[in-house]
Amino acid sequence: MDLGTITVRLAVEKDVPAIAAILAGDTVGGHGDTADPSALPDYLQAFRQIEASTNERLYVAERGGEVVATFQTLVTTTLSGRGSSSMIIEAVHTRPDCRGQGIGAEMIRFCLAKAEQNGMRLVQLTSNAARKDAHRFYERLGFTASHIGFKIKLK
Repeated sequence: MDLGTITVRLAVEKDVPAIAAILAGDTVGGHGDTADPSALPDYLQAFRQIEASTNERLYVAERGGEVVATFQTLVTTTLSGRGSSSMIIEAVHTRPDCRGQGIGAEMIRFCLAKAEQNGMRLVQLTSNAARKDAHRFYERLGFTASHIGFKIKLK
């Protein structure tokens, strides 16, 4: 595998199995992701919904022709901040065998540049409280832990 150039691009449907496999490698999140082919229809349905959205984008990072990471962005406009728009970065995952090689930083730089080009007020993300290494990573990239998030699981 080429250890050089990282290409960030919009995901296409043929990337879905590789994305599912990356998500399934997450041992902290507990989202129930799997690379089992029987789950592929669920992932394809979600992919098509994201692809149809005007505010969401699903990306992959590729190196040497292989999908090695993924993330999703959402643009939201609120009345606060005088009606400004913000980018939310979600589901940032790098293949376990490719971590620590600058791929995540390249993806975040991509997001920051895209947000700046589009006049966004801010870029935000959440990270599982157990992911201490990820928190240090985001702080090194200039993010600050400024808010506390809350969730209720419905399913």
